[in-house]
Amino acid sequence: MQPGKPLSTKIDATVPTAARMYDHYLGGKDNYAADRAACEELDKVVPSTRTLALNNRRFLQRIVRTLAREYGIRQFLDHGSGLPTQDNVHQVAQQIDPSAHVVYVDNDPMVLVHGRALLEQDERTTVIHADLRETEAIFTHPDTERLIDFSQPVAVLFNSVFHCIPDSGTDGPQAVVRRVSERLAPGSYLVMCQLVSEDPEVREFVTDFMDQATQGHWGRVRQEKDVAALFEGLDILDPGLVEVSTWRPDTEVAPRQLTQEWIEFGGVGRLG
Repeated sequence: MQPGKPLSTKIDATVPTAARMYDHYLGGKDNYAADRAACEELDKVVPSTRTLALNNRRFLQRIVRTLAREYGIRQFLDHGSGLPTQDNVHQVAQQIDPSAHVVYVDNDPMVLVHGRALLEQDERTTVIHADLRETEAIFTHPDTERLIDFSQPVAVLFNSVFHCIPDSGTDGPQAVVRRVSERLAPGSYLVMCQLVSEDPEVREFVTDFMDQATQGHWGRVRQEKDVAALFEGLDILDPGLVEVSTWRPDTEVAPRQLTQEWIEFGGVGRLG
């Protein structure tokens, strides 16, 4: 899908999507045989993927809880939010402050259907159908304008999504981060992580496999240095850019990524 083109609202059960594969890894039920088959093939080369997905979800929950509780953030804009599961962003944030506002953004029509059903009675939270690269459309969407006051600090989440878009001077991850940052008030936060590997064979296999499986709805597995470049000019919160299971774990016995063929790598940056 190229940015600027209308998004399809048709759910194709024969073509895997990253959102539904992620749902399967998390133990969800909103996925199809094609998604499960793709996960099975992926596991043959990168068997730690289920653990990686679970750790990434816990990382997101810790991030939201930390930003709401310790840094006073009450507005969240979640790009590539995926299918609803337990302890979603709005639920975690609203446990801290029931008045917290959340806008979810995803291009998967199944996310739109399930998300709107979940949020039907919640006027402080919405989900919009958009490509994460369409910054102007997202920021000027009526629901975004209704719920988010961009003159005040916002937490913008790019959690495990940048590997889904290719490099591009105008629509690659760095361009998206630059456009978003320009629209945010000082004191806002950007949460960014993606799949990385320092093994070129793993990067090549997963990138090719996912590109074919999702019929071109994929970017690439990158390296840690590529993620670090996204944080240039931001004040990075402790403990810095890390494998996500080690970002402020809840306990000393929290699950850790046990294998390193690929990892989720990232952190949180603050706009000065």
